[in-house]
Amino acid sequence: MKLDNVLVLGGSGFIGRHLVAELVRRGVKVTVPSRRRERAKHLILLPTVDVVEADILQHGVLDRMTRGKDALINLVGSLHGDFARAHVEVPLAAVSACRAAGVKRLLHMSALGAAPDAPSEYLRTKAKGEQAVMDAEDLHATVFRPSVVFGPEDTFLNRFATMARFLPVIAVPCPHARFQPVYVGEVARAMAVAAADTETFGQRYELGGPREYTLKQLVELVCAMTHRRRLVIGLPDKLSYLQAWMLEHLPGPLMTRDNYRSMKVPNTTKAEWPLGSERQTLEAVAPAYLAPSGPRERYPQLRWRARR
Repeated sequence: MKLDNVLVLGGSGFIGRHLVAELVRRGVKVTVPSRRRERAKHLILLPTVDVVEADILQHGVLDRMTRGKDALINLVGSLHGDFARAHVEVPLAAVSACRAAGVKRLLHMSALGAAPDAPSEYLRTKAKGEQAVMDAEDLHATVFRPSVVFGPEDTFLNRFATMARFLPVIAVPCPHARFQPVYVGEVARAMAVAAADTETFGQRYELGGPREYTLKQLVELVCAMTHRRRLVIGLPDKLSYLQAWMLEHLPGPLMTRDNYRSMKVPNTTKAEWPLGSERQTLEAVAPAYLAPSGPRERYPQLRWRARR
């Protein structure tokens, strides 16, 4: 299946910027809507990318933007705030827009652990959005369910690195929560390959890295990568909940009680990596962007971020 023109929802986000760059490398024209064009300015300089300021949930907007496209890719997601809007309304709008525009190809980003009976609203709404996409039998849909995604500009490992920089003691909530971090470049490549592969129609793919870690192990690993010796303490369950409740009331919360409930579900998979590519380990990739560096060491990172 040949793709020349693709609409990417959530293309200005962390995973989105990598997927858009991957599609551009493959010669695909990409349109990225954003409520504030300024937030997507890092994409404007990429050839074949058109950033359009728009609210995709306004009546008729997404229908118009989908016309003439070969595929729609939905990456919209949120760890805090209005889960129903991000995880349910957007997928439903994407399905409706594809039908209205006659676009048959739809790719959707869900999450590992998404289920109707999951303990957190995040995972329950992810499940509803995923099912809405898969129930659209008239469309050629593919769903991706990644574990936590890491890479330059991530809000996961970089947050721990910031904490290690300023805190002598790091109190880790839900220290035994299990994750299987997957590199953002591999996620982007898997989605770009799948977009044009008819064998992926109607499939769900779980994406996990080559190794599993507890949350406490990940924090300790980040401390080692940033060359900072810190005391890392795992909090018991009741204190983990209390910490989440306290952080939830801060501006731009680092954690909420819903995040706490999500961590009750193992964020891991036994599924084989799809589409034939190799998975990179966290230890091989993360030090390049986490380790403290001087101006000379920082130059290669700046070049990487500029895609040069």
